[in-house]
Amino acid sequence: MNRRNLLIFAALLTAWVVLMGWLVAEHFRVKEAARAGLIYRARYVSTALGIVLRSQRHFGGVITKERLEAALADLVHPGEVEGVALLNEAGEVVVSAGVLVDPQPKGGVRPAESWGDQSVAVMNLVALGTNVTSDLERTNPPIVLSRQDMFPPFDIERPPGTNSDFGPSPRSTNDTDGPGAPPPGRGWGRRRGSPDGRPRFSRPFWMSEEEFKSVLQKQGVHSFVVVMSTAPLRAVARQDFWLRSIIGLFASVSVIGLGVAWRNQAKSSDLQIRLVRASEVTTHLKEMNLAAAGLAHETRNPLNIIRGLAQMISKQEEAPPEVRKKSREIVDEADRVTAQLNEFINYSRPREVRRTPLALGQVVGEVVRALNCDLEEKNIRLQVAKEAVTIEADEQLLRQALFNLLLNAIQAVEPAGEIEVFLQKSAPTEATLEIRDNGPGVPPERRKEIFKPYVTTNQKGTGLGLAVVQQIVLAHGWEIECLPNEPRGAVFRMSHLKLA
Repeated sequence: MNRRNLLIFAALLTAWVVLMGWLVAEHFRVKEAARAGLIYRARYVSTALGIVLRSQRHFGGVITKERLEAALADLVHPGEVEGVALLNEAGEVVVSAGVLVDPQPKGGVRPAESWGDQSVAVMNLVALGTNVTSDLERTNPPIVLSRQDMFPPFDIERPPGTNSDFGPSPRSTNDTDGPGAPPPGRGWGRRRGSPDGRPRFSRPFWMSEEEFKSVLQKQGVHSFVVVMSTAPLRAVARQDFWLRSIIGLFASVSVIGLGVAWRNQAKSSDLQIRLVRASEVTTHLKEMNLAAAGLAHETRNPLNIIRGLAQMISKQEEAPPEVRKKSREIVDEADRVTAQLNEFINYSRPREVRRTPLALGQVVGEVVRALNCDLEEKNIRLQVAKEAVTIEADEQLLRQALFNLLLNAIQAVEPAGEIEVFLQKSAPTEATLEIRDNGPGVPPERRKEIFKPYVTTNQKGTGLGLAVVQQIVLAHGWEIECLPNEPRGAVFRMSHLKLA
């Protein structure tokens, strides 16, 4: 991998890391925004709770427990507001609705926000804008009493210094008689000098000072807790997570696709360069091939002259026997070299296929008749399948391929051997041709190499016969392979012959 590719891949990886980091950061930002939104929704609940507390206060600050429970129940909505609880100074629940919270958590101090898996408990939402706590600071805390506690029997003996009904006498509150004095009667008085004129709770006549302090401590509202469901938060977080996961997935696929595309483009560029170089080499080889074929063709002429002179010398009776013998050897070597030159010229010749419908059995029969002398010389028994198969092929090239394959089998088998030509339809549009012999066969490690030029198992062979056969087969778009013939011998199979 060169430096340019490394830089490109590093840039893609950096962009992917930055994008994934941004997605993660934005996901946490959305979660925090959803948490803040949940707290802000609790703010509106606290505002409504303040309105409920102010609206339910009467008789100087006493709130009926039954009416307050009904009002709190209206604030509870499952899936959003799970519960509301009013606490006294000791952190104990005075009145609640919906899901109850632990009034005294571990450690004795309740945090402002207590997050759980399914809900969040918000304590004393002063910072969120409610004015309930400021009301508590300016006046006595509201006291939640049941109706039985608010309206006791009237035959209870009143303590000295009280008016005719519930509260202390107006004169006992340092007020003076006059036009501004509150009228006597049932109820609690309005104290002069109150900062906002709100009614203040006065000790009921049936309570002693100690009982009043005890009730104020147990039933007085000092704080409250709102329990909000985290279902909306979890829904937003889950939706954002899947959305960003899909974006991250597409981004990852895009980065991988860009990387693969760049690698393929780089490989294509390298391949194009190699193809150009290979084309140049191929052109050079073609030129060398033509030059070699021309040289081989020109070599045959003087070689034929040498062969003719040697043959003339070998037939002269006045020549010494030794000279005549050497002349015959020259003729034999000239024939062998001429055969090799002919094979080389045949191998170097370009293959131009001209397809015509051919009866495969008829072509095989003609080739067999041309090799009949060789078959009779070695007393070889040849069997040809009688199935009629018509294929599309070049007749001259097919004859040459069959001739080389049958000649190769004749040279391989021993005298009185057997050769079989097998024809069959292997598919509705294809046929297969096999030439089987019972010769020594081909070793497994050489079954693919024998189709290469100058590779042969026959000492007298040129090594170009099977190479020419493979050229013809590939020019037709067929396939050829060498297989073992059980129990002995070799099979040369030509497959994918197109039926006419």
